Amino acid sequence: MKASGIIAAASGLAIAILSLTTLAHAQIIGPPGTQPVIPFPTAPPPPPPPRIEVPPVPQMTSPPPFALQNTTPGVVQPNAPRPKARLKPARRESYGDRIARCLDEGAAWGLGPNERAAYSRSCANR
Repeated sequence: MKASGIIAAASGLAIAILSLTTLAHAQIIGPPGTQPVIPFPTAPPPPPPPRIEVPPVPQMTSPPPFALQNTTPGVVQPNAPRPKARLKPARRESYGDRIARCLDEGAAWGLGPNERAAYSRSCANR
């Protein structure tokens, strides 16, 4: 049994050595000049610079374009129609809503608690 294992190991080693030598032969480089030379890639040309144009300068002495000229004068109507309904003033907020709004304003202005209370009372009674 030992002899057959040694023979198998020796034959495996021989096959491995033969495969390594064939691989090594495949990598042999021929004489210079037989290999094709691959040139380095070049960068694309830079884009053209942007076109610079000078805007037209407006002249103060030239008349405005026709589209901007007022071609028809305005007409004043002597008897303008009167509104039919009279607008009512907006309803006043309730006292509690006014106090809450004034307290928020005082807090936004950075007033302390006592200053805020005095401000909200005077603000809500206006």
